Amino acid sequence: MSYKDRKVINIGTVSEMTGLSVRQIRYYEERQLIFPERTKGGTRKFSFSDIEKLMDIANHIEDGLQTVEIKRMESQRKHRQLRNQMIRGQINAAFGMRK
Repeated sequence: MSYKDRKVINIGTVSEMTGLSVRQIRYYEERQLIFPERTKGGTRKFSFSDIEKLMDIANHIEDGLQTVEIKRMESQRKHRQLRNQMIRGQINAAFGMRK
């Protein structure tokens, strides 16, 4: 696992780093745009990748997009990535190539 994906940053620090309020960050979690981990005590933990994603979300919101549109864009992006991985796998299988 990359250091960027390790969930070790608390919500207060994320708020300071992004300029977003704690309330905004929680709202984006409620809208299922970000997925922090929870400690046994319920504390949210974020990664640097989550922070980058929050900044992207904030930029989209500034550009006038709604959270439902952002979620749809993310779903389409993930679908394209999966499709591309499948195509690469089929090409590798057909031509005996390895990563």
